[in-house]
Amino acid sequence: MSRNQQLFERSQEYIPGGVNSPVRAFKSVGGTPVFLQRGQGAYVLDADDKTYIDYVGSWGPLILGHAHPEVIEAVQAAARKGLTFGAPTEAELEIAELLCKLVPSIEQVRVVSSGTEATMSAIRLARGYTGRNRIVKFEGCYHGHDDALLVKAGSGALTFGHPSSAGVPVETASSTVVLDYNDLDGVEQAFSQFGEEIATVIVEPVAGNMNLIAPKPGFLQGLRELCTRHGSVLIFDEVMTGFRVGLECAQGLYGIKPDLTTLGKVIGGGMPMAAFGGRRDIMQCLAPVGAVYQAGTLSGNPVAVAAGLATLKLVQAPNFYEELASRTRQLTEGLAAAAEKHDIAFSAQSIGGMFGLYFRKNLPESYVEVMSCDRDAFNRFFHSMLKEGIYFAPSAFEAGFVSAAHGDAEISKTLLTAEKIFSAGN
Repeated sequence: MSRNQQLFERSQEYIPGGVNSPVRAFKSVGGTPVFLQRGQGAYVLDADDKTYIDYVGSWGPLILGHAHPEVIEAVQAAARKGLTFGAPTEAELEIAELLCKLVPSIEQVRVVSSGTEATMSAIRLARGYTGRNRIVKFEGCYHGHDDALLVKAGSGALTFGHPSSAGVPVETASSTVVLDYNDLDGVEQAFSQFGEEIATVIVEPVAGNMNLIAPKPGFLQGLRELCTRHGSVLIFDEVMTGFRVGLECAQGLYGIKPDLTTLGKVIGGGMPMAAFGGRRDIMQCLAPVGAVYQAGTLSGNPVAVAAGLATLKLVQAPNFYEELASRTRQLTEGLAAAAEKHDIAFSAQSIGGMFGLYFRKNLPESYVEVMSCDRDAFNRFFHSMLKEGIYFAPSAFEAGFVSAAHGDAEISKTLLTAEKIFSAGN
């Protein structure tokens, strides 16, 4: 029995499902999860001392690759001064100033510890600011495990949501309207019916939790116009896309100014840190100056802030995002060409340093189309690549990530491996 298998068996005795986050369990693809012990650059090493080219990157934060020396140095220097204070530090101010400088829509920002905390707080803030209760989200977009957001679509085109997790009260879910991503007509209908009740529309500007789905032209602009017209708060959940697709995040890429933005992953440089921010008049509703309460003992943790500051400094290098996007396109275009050569129903796309792989001929534009992908084909591909030392996300419904540490050698090896697998009929 491999050490990975031994560790997984032991873990299931003490941890529900053997993992501390569900997708890690490989339940979607089957088999035994790899237990990782080390990462360096574009590579990770598992408990059996097998090396993989890593396209998960801790689900997005590691835009510089694993264990970047400048980030590690910053973390070590901060840790030597103290792990936590529960009091203000100058570094918190520095990262707040930097986030406001880099993201034009953010006038004030508050740092928290997780993406879920950021989106939960942003929604509470939007409700407090507007005095309304109803929220709008989109099928397939994941915004963390807050009760109001663990909701799936109802049976009709425009119905109240239903809980997608046990433990979520029906009453909580009923305040959430779930619509189809990229369907602006559905959003217009929702505002026509509930306009004076909608506190906020929350959206991943580029969906990354039902694989990678790009917004249709006009979709995000339409959301902005509808929220402005009806006095609702537009929240861009950029926990995944923030500083992943560009220096001004997805909102800069598409030229949209949301009212509130949630950030995470990259801004922590691999450490647990997130943030939410936006218009000054909305942010001023937060305690201690306003009536909307939000707090966190470890918010602005100095070690996490140090990692974030070091990362955000490095991604401002000239041509950083152009080179990252080019490398990611090289991967997706190469995979698509290899599949087409062997008549495999497959498509792929990328935005910045994010990418999506789909076992269907055409790029999906919605949750329903993503669900039509051949999951069995993906699972076979995943395990074949894993066996050859290529680590993709263990789910057909998760985006992948390229880092600045991925070079020609890593991309070429990945494409040659995929070519071999596709030639064998996947």
